[in-house]
Amino acid sequence: MLVDSPPEQRAETAPAPPKRRAIRAVGLLVSAAVLVVVALASIAIGAKDLGLDQVWHGLFHDSGTFGDVVVGERLSRTVLGLLAGAALGLSGAVLQALTRNPLADPGLLGINAGASAAVVTAITFLGVTSLTGYVWFAFLGAAAVGALVWFLGGSRGATPVRLALAGTAISAALFGYLQAVMIMDDAALGRMRFWTVGSLSSATDEIIWEVLPFFVVGSVLALALARPLNAMEMGDDTAKALGANLNRTRALSMLAATVLCGAATAACGPIVFVGLMVPHVVRSFTGPDLRWILPYAAILSPVLLLGADVLGRIVARPAELQVGIVTAVLGGPVFIYLVRRRRTAQL
Repeated sequence: MLVDSPPEQRAETAPAPPKRRAIRAVGLLVSAAVLVVVALASIAIGAKDLGLDQVWHGLFHDSGTFGDVVVGERLSRTVLGLLAGAALGLSGAVLQALTRNPLADPGLLGINAGASAAVVTAITFLGVTSLTGYVWFAFLGAAAVGALVWFLGGSRGATPVRLALAGTAISAALFGYLQAVMIMDDAALGRMRFWTVGSLSSATDEIIWEVLPFFVVGSVLALALARPLNAMEMGDDTAKALGANLNRTRALSMLAATVLCGAATAACGPIVFVGLMVPHVVRSFTGPDLRWILPYAAILSPVLLLGADVLGRIVARPAELQVGIVTAVLGGPVFIYLVRRRRTAQL
């Protein structure tokens, strides 16, 4: 259900005092340092732990030792986690601003469902079996659903309510299609079971290079939308008075969210709650200004994703829990807490 921002968050974002800006900037640097630590942990921790000296040698030397080989394999996984985490965080923040719903996530507009439906179709009816094939079908499915939601939501006359309703309806329809196809085709169910959980373990340099342009374009576009989305937080009439182009901002926001979430889902499978939790938590200490929310979300979302991936390797050694399972387990209670806290605040 659509939830409007509180009145105090719909006031225009005034320039923050110099002291507050300095605190936010320091916080951003600290967040970046935490991300570096988590990324190193992602490379060092696994079925066989590596020391920092082995990690350093594997990153900057190539002698073919066991440690170097392990570092090379885990490096691709870590890089994909960085990219996918940032993409999910940015798309979640953009969608929360676009729908004026602080509990929205990329799944609200059916983007994850579109990617999953496309992969199921490719496996069942086209015989696609390679991960690189999944990537392109998943991305095309996400893009198609994003365009359909925009059309059903009213295109140039789209409103947050219409977009949310259209996304929910399409998600429900595609979920039914997914279940029907997988029940009828045991082979498709077996191949889809791993992908639909959400995982970084299949990361390769090839997949990273294929989705990297989409990550870059989507990230630049999302960051560029901070100011017009700030204006839209105040309501349509005020935003128009300030010169914001509502239709263009909504269309570009949909495009940015679709490209980012589509690329992340294509490369890793559908991973839930990252795009919901991080922007919502970030907003609690940055305020409603998207010029700060977006950079923080782009840094802290990979911290959550890579941290969950490392945790999944630790708790199930020598096997591992897929990152999509870990984020779901962590995100469920957090989501319930956020809903209850918001309901209490509104009473």
